[in-house]
Amino acid sequence: MKASYHKYILEFKRPSGTSRGVLKTKESWFIVISKDGKQGIGECGILRTLSIDDRPDYEDKLKWTCDNIHLGVDMLWEELIEFPSIQFGVEMAYKSLQSSTSPFLLFPSLFTQGQENIPINGLIWMGDKEYMKEQIQIKLEEGFDCIKMKIGAIDFKTELDLLSYIRSQFSSSIIELRVDANGAFLPSEALSRLKSLSRYDLHSIEQPIKQGQPEDMTALCKETPLPIALDEELIGVFDVTEKKKLLQTINPQYIILKPSLIGGFKGTKEWITLAEDLNIEWWITSALESNIGLNAIAQYTYSLKTKMPQGLGTGNLYTNNFQSPLEVNKGTLMYNQNTEWLVEYLH
Repeated sequence: MKASYHKYILEFKRPSGTSRGVLKTKESWFIVISKDGKQGIGECGILRTLSIDDRPDYEDKLKWTCDNIHLGVDMLWEELIEFPSIQFGVEMAYKSLQSSTSPFLLFPSLFTQGQENIPINGLIWMGDKEYMKEQIQIKLEEGFDCIKMKIGAIDFKTELDLLSYIRSQFSSSIIELRVDANGAFLPSEALSRLKSLSRYDLHSIEQPIKQGQPEDMTALCKETPLPIALDEELIGVFDVTEKKKLLQTINPQYIILKPSLIGGFKGTKEWITLAEDLNIEWWITSALESNIGLNAIAQYTYSLKTKMPQGLGTGNLYTNNFQSPLEVNKGTLMYNQNTEWLVEYLH
């Protein structure tokens, strides 16, 4: 068995805004495993400044992983505990290698047969009011009945005006609205802002304050008029006991799981098991991976049989993504069996 890694820079069609800044490019690294004439491919997707494994020794760890690929997925997962994106890349590559039909068929199902779709939210990126309004209109025309809007980077009143605009057109029984603050609010202002937001019948708000403030977040989850979903809060919590303690302490209404940031399939499953024991609901979100990583996340997500809209973007953000069968159709992610994969790395 041999393994190699390759760096790939994904280019945004249009710079995309979050409260942490504007994204123009996104790095991904691909691990390719070869054995007995077969290949498996896995994506290690890091988000600069957000991923816990955004470290100077990242590439050294990728090289070490490829040199030690013979250790097997379970032992490597333990060794890579501080590198969740590489954990995920290794899991994906092994699963890909084991597939009897295609390196991209990781979890065969009615989804991969094109018979069932996954409901997803339409994502509204930050920008000026007109740009955000334009995106909202497009998502509604595309048939989304769940919209997620990133907030926290422009004037708060303007953001409330946008939410008011959506609600004036569509009630909560027609359009489910989620917002994602990416930790933009100060603890001192968060509760009053949540009260303002709650007037618009929102489904939830993701990470209202920055992670790492457990006392403030606990108080907020207790008093909030609006369901809170932890997102960044889960990053960098490696030990199962610590994961359980965090959920028991903060007791959020939801958690959001990004496999690239929390240790792949195994890390995601640990969080789900703990959350369900505590009656905390969850959904899965991609983290700007290419279509290769998104494909693995989507297939895994479908296998969990959840009905809630998931956060699975399609990679339409990039000019140089890989051609894949993943398509958006009326607010759902579908697998079009008539579309071939086109990935240079496997040739």
